[in-house]
Amino acid sequence: MTWKFKNRTEAGQELAASLSDYAERDDVLILALPRGGVPVAYEVSKALSLPLDVWVVRKIGVPGHEEYAMGAIALGNIGHISPDLARGLNIPEHLVEQVIEKEMRELERRNKVYRAGKDDIELDKHTILVIDDGLATGSTMKVAIESLRHAGAEEIIVAVPVGATETVKMIEKLVDKVICIHQPEPFHGVGNWYHDFPQTSDEEVLKLLGIQVPTEPMEPAT
Repeated sequence: MTWKFKNRTEAGQELAASLSDYAERDDVLILALPRGGVPVAYEVSKALSLPLDVWVVRKIGVPGHEEYAMGAIALGNIGHISPDLARGLNIPEHLVEQVIEKEMRELERRNKVYRAGKDDIELDKHTILVIDDGLATGSTMKVAIESLRHAGAEEIIVAVPVGATETVKMIEKLVDKVICIHQPEPFHGVGNWYHDFPQTSDEEVLKLLGIQVPTEPMEPAT
């Protein structure tokens, strides 16, 4: 029978067991990549008694096939797009620019909603555990790492329940350490390794972060 996590909650609980050396340390901060990384990171935060926050990064998906990344962006005008991929798929430059503008608006919206007016994170005073629900192409994680370094992070540890072997090797060159429980091959995408892998909602993210969900309808999320 093919191994799979039941859901992100179970994945987070298993990941927490692999991160026990960081439990209850005053110098460690968990940053989740929204939205799917938040339920995983919440379980780690709860199990290890570590503070939880978010670091907002946005994948730039191929038009019509948004699950397939052609790049990613982060706040501070940090991001990467694969021009070779865009050209190879015959995606016009103006369409790429439209997608970037749309995703930048969503990035800013998420940062405003999820951080709810909090002060900037003091990255240089912490070991940062960056958590997502998995590593496929690594495009969003790469940009997250770059933006964290730009913002002053000194020690970065990437922790995920599952990842593609080649991507894990690539990310290992960019950070101090990568902790990845499972590296199945062939990979075929993060969702392939979860029985239950729904899109995480804004409301779920806010609840897990301990932020009151607005009574007024929220802006539509994408």
